[in-house]
Amino acid sequence: MQKACDAAFVRKAISLAERGLGHVRPNPPVGAVVVLDGKIVGRGWHRRCGGDHAEVAAIRDAQRRLGERALAGASMYVTLEPCSRPGRVGACTDAILASGIKRVVYAVPDPNPVNRGKAQKILRAGGVECERLTARALHSGRSKVERDFARSIVREAKRLIAPFTKHVLTGLPFVTVKIAMSLDGRICDRFGEARWISSEAARRETARLRSRVDVVMVGAETIRRDNPSLLCRFGRNNDLFRAVVSRSGCLPKDARVFTDSYVNPTLVYRDAREAMEDLGRRGFTHVLCEGGLSLAVSLAEAGLVDEWISVVAPVVIGEGRIGCAKRPFASSCVSVAGTDAFCRWSLGWR
Repeated sequence: MQKACDAAFVRKAISLAERGLGHVRPNPPVGAVVVLDGKIVGRGWHRRCGGDHAEVAAIRDAQRRLGERALAGASMYVTLEPCSRPGRVGACTDAILASGIKRVVYAVPDPNPVNRGKAQKILRAGGVECERLTARALHSGRSKVERDFARSIVREAKRLIAPFTKHVLTGLPFVTVKIAMSLDGRICDRFGEARWISSEAARRETARLRSRVDVVMVGAETIRRDNPSLLCRFGRNNDLFRAVVSRSGCLPKDARVFTDSYVNPTLVYRDAREAMEDLGRRGFTHVLCEGGLSLAVSLAEAGLVDEWISVVAPVVIGEGRIGCAKRPFASSCVSVAGTDAFCRWSLGWR
């Protein structure tokens, strides 16, 4: 019966790991739960680099509830293979062995070839059952629905660490390009105005994206025309950096990206390749590019884009201004759409 619940417990761990998105660079977001007698007794996630890893946080949470010696025979479910070497903090395998936990299930292996598979060997040598969550981990008597559910959880866990995977293997950050466009394929009107094609609901989703990445990047023309803040409008992310790509380096000194925050720095680069290489060296794992078209094209031509998000608004701009964009099949002119379609294409690292 316990193995049938493995995927469900890992799903709980994934929801915890998502809380660390945008805060843990250059580490991956990781979540973990400790289960005893079929109930979750400890929860943890990696909050920021240098802090407790998810496994240690979950163990400490369980020990606060039940006592330090109460975890004998417990199981741990974690989104990523536990670390086996001490770094800024101790190795998670050591903490697991000392806790009394007897079974560990993880969703995906460490993408770093140096660490991949070592946790399983160390934990098994210490008497702890350790296995990766796969369809094969559910014994043959389980239903197809359960096996498919396990596969979907593994895919979720892989997506969660896609930026970390790319960074650890290439040294470059994972790049998501988001473009808002009208039904007639325009990202701005003929006067260069781009505010606002998308709706308030779409902008809220953009704010959520900003809260889950390390860097928000735009081109120089976006700064000159729109003067955006690039900060999270709903739920501030004090760990967020901003970046501007400008060939000339000539940008307004009073632009909001330079004046509206003391905790969210803005970096300026001459070209996209230089930007990604420097951001990778700094340990940034995920960059969200929001504009404009020239920057998106330069990133694509350099082979740096990993994911495209297209926000398709049900408006037609035509030859007029965005303020008079027409909603299809309506006689009045409106400035924004009521409903947008978010389309996502992923190219790799999944």
